[in-house]
Amino acid sequence: MTAKILYVDDEDDIREIAQMSLELEPGFVVRTCSSGAAALDDAADWQPDLILLDVMMPEMDGPETLRRLADAPATAKIPVAFITARTQTHQVDRYLEMGAIGVVAKPFDPMLLAGEVKRLLRAHG
Repeated sequence: MTAKILYVDDEDDIREIAQMSLELEPGFVVRTCSSGAAALDDAADWQPDLILLDVMMPEMDGPETLRRLADAPATAKIPVAFITARTQTHQVDRYLEMGAIGVVAKPFDPMLLAGEVKRLLRAHG
């Protein structure tokens, strides 16, 4: 299974770690971007199979980015999972109500991230 993953986070070091850990999975092609605005453009052009989206970002946060992705015909069908340290049950429930297919806890374990993403893709596929 080949899957295109777009990882969106405003922190350079976290993006780098996420990309390296996701690329450990031979079937993943990974791109990253540093803002919600960039994610909107990249997602429309590249059509990833999954977007991993940081919740807390300056300017346009994850929930606003998700809303805009869902509103645009070119990106409305792309599944999105949030990456966040805010993983209390009520917070996760709210993210799922917004339309996210799942939540990955931050800080994530680099050795387990690809497996979590495969699980999300399988569950959604």
